[in-house]
Amino acid sequence: MEEWYHYPLLILVGFAVGFINTVAGGGSLLSLPFLIFIGLPSNIANGTNRVAIVVQTAMATAGFRSKGVSTFPFNTYLGTAAFLGSIIGAYIAVDVSGELFNRILAIVMIAVVFIIVFSPKMSMVHLQERLTGKYLWLGMLAFFFFGIYGGFINAGLGFLMMLFLHYVNRMSLVRSNATKVAVVFLYMLSALAVFAYNDKVNWKIGLILAIGNGSGAWLASRFSVKKGDGFIKVFLVVMVVIMAVKLWFFT
Repeated sequence: MEEWYHYPLLILVGFAVGFINTVAGGGSLLSLPFLIFIGLPSNIANGTNRVAIVVQTAMATAGFRSKGVSTFPFNTYLGTAAFLGSIIGAYIAVDVSGELFNRILAIVMIAVVFIIVFSPKMSMVHLQERLTGKYLWLGMLAFFFFGIYGGFINAGLGFLMMLFLHYVNRMSLVRSNATKVAVVFLYMLSALAVFAYNDKVNWKIGLILAIGNGSGAWLASRFSVKKGDGFIKVFLVVMVVIMAVKLWFFT
């Protein structure tokens, strides 16, 4: 199943995924299919990917904080709601058959392509944030359901989180990213625990992938988010289409 060259490729893929996830989102649309391609069953690939994401989001959160960007305690409120939702989603994912999971992932990939291509451009100008009252409760409700999806697959969820935080809570792209990675860290802990409890994690592969994810996330969190968005969108759209075709027609 595993060849020696898989390990450096895991680190390279992980680095790209960590960078993309932190700058925008959708990196799991690369890592999940890659884990499946190197021989992991779909549900184990899903669980194994969570190891790298936990490390990635911890490094990204630390990186944002080192630059003075933090949205505490708002991110903790959203993260707690998502934490509870992810338990539900992870238990669903554990019991999904490999073929059905691949088909669902392929559909998610195509949906994310449309989100990337047709979503309005996010402005970097200063916005009047809405983090309390009904907007806080609306955010917690939305992130509970985001958590269910995050516990189930997680792929492409970063885009939806950023769109929500930007248009509902009026957060800038930088602060949306900082909030997103902190929330994902919190709910990914519960999802990983469910997968690990059900023996659906390849820890060796996950930790090797995490080396790349963590490195990419640290760099991206400290890098100007204004640079590279166009390239990342084009690159991600192309890769998502390729992976979706592969999963739909050649599973």
